[in-house]
Amino acid sequence: MNDPGADTTITSPSISPSISPMTAASQGLASCHLCFKLADANLHLCPRCGAALHLRKSNSIGRTLALLFTACILYIPANILPIMVTDQLGQPTPSTIIGGVVLLLDMGSVAIAGVIFFASVMIPSTKLAMMFYLCWSVRNGPPETVRQRTVLYRITEFIGKWSMIDVFVVAILVALINLTNLIVIHPGTATIAFASVVMVSMLAAESFDPRLMWDQRENNDE
Repeated sequence: MNDPGADTTITSPSISPSISPMTAASQGLASCHLCFKLADANLHLCPRCGAALHLRKSNSIGRTLALLFTACILYIPANILPIMVTDQLGQPTPSTIIGGVVLLLDMGSVAIAGVIFFASVMIPSTKLAMMFYLCWSVRNGPPETVRQRTVLYRITEFIGKWSMIDVFVVAILVALINLTNLIVIHPGTATIAFASVVMVSMLAAESFDPRLMWDQRENNDE
């Protein structure tokens, strides 16, 4: 019989650090892209909503790179062509993105100029660079940084929602700045190119499958 006064120690089972995490795809499970239900990939259709099940997005890297290069090409006319035309006393003055920022600074609209510079130059270029890096990292990135790269992908998705700010700012300027026909602002042709850059870059972010980075981590752990 055990002594009731004896000191007993209860040890909890510990998970061995040598066990590496596994992806759902390696277990034959697929996540529905509509309702996010995890189901057997052999079903081909989601048992909850009936949508098609895919382990991974087909040709994700190829489609993402094609859209990124398209966005880079469209970004050239978006910066070269005038994004707005300022008609002051009957004299039209076309301005590119940087020229518009300088013009707004001269007019005393520092806040608006800062918003346009940040949304038109910083956000698009940073997002494109980050997406190119993520595509490169699927095959060449260090496996131990996959969590940080996943966070980086979420950041690109978040900032993409704010990429159209300057287009809306120009539209507001067109509607508001009309001081007895002394100053009139018209949207330039670069607004179309820039809006196309934003939409194509958003499609590129949607085409990229971040789970490929975790597949690389699992393959390296094997």
